Amino acid sequence: MKNDNKTLERRSANLDLLDDIQLLKLRVAVDTEARRRGLNFNVGEVGENLAISLFKDRPDLPVLAPAPRGTKNIDAISREGNRYSIKTLQRAKKTGTVYPDPADKDRRLFEFILIVLLNDDLTLNRIVELNWEQFCVVRSWDIRMNAWYIARSKRAMDCGLQIYPKLSNSSLIAPEASPPHGEATTEIISTAV
Repeated sequence: MKNDNKTLERRSANLDLLDDIQLLKLRVAVDTEARRRGLNFNVGEVGENLAISLFKDRPDLPVLAPAPRGTKNIDAISREGNRYSIKTLQRAKKTGTVYPDPADKDRRLFEFILIVLLNDDLTLNRIVELNWEQFCVVRSWDIRMNAWYIARSKRAMDCGLQIYPKLSNSSLIAPEASPPHGEATTEIISTAV
């Protein structure tokens, strides 16, 4: 792995030798080849793929499968039938929108929402899981979009369950009182208000 990182660093340094036009042409060539291979550099899709992959690899988490394309507000579904919305933040200050049901603004749209924080190089920084009730506590309304979003804030991140990086039991205040995966306690919700 170290050799791959050194190769990548050498290639990155070589980009400094390109003028702006050459760099743009390289970007177009990379984007064209990525599309041909079916790869997507969309930050949201990168976050969804990383989250689903992490859930698949960790035995303490449910296995998630991608939701069918175009499913409103749902990005993944667990084997237990729980619906997950996945929102990714790289540099943004707020998540993408969650559109309410037009007939019932308070209708439960999913069981869990995952907030995926990415580093600048699109590697995983943090994943926080909120259940529906926690989402309702920290959500904000976007008047222009007529939809909810979650602001990138300590309040929102502290309200949920940190999935990644996995916290060790020694870093928890009372590990024996921790709720099982996917469940919230009243204390967690009330501290965020």
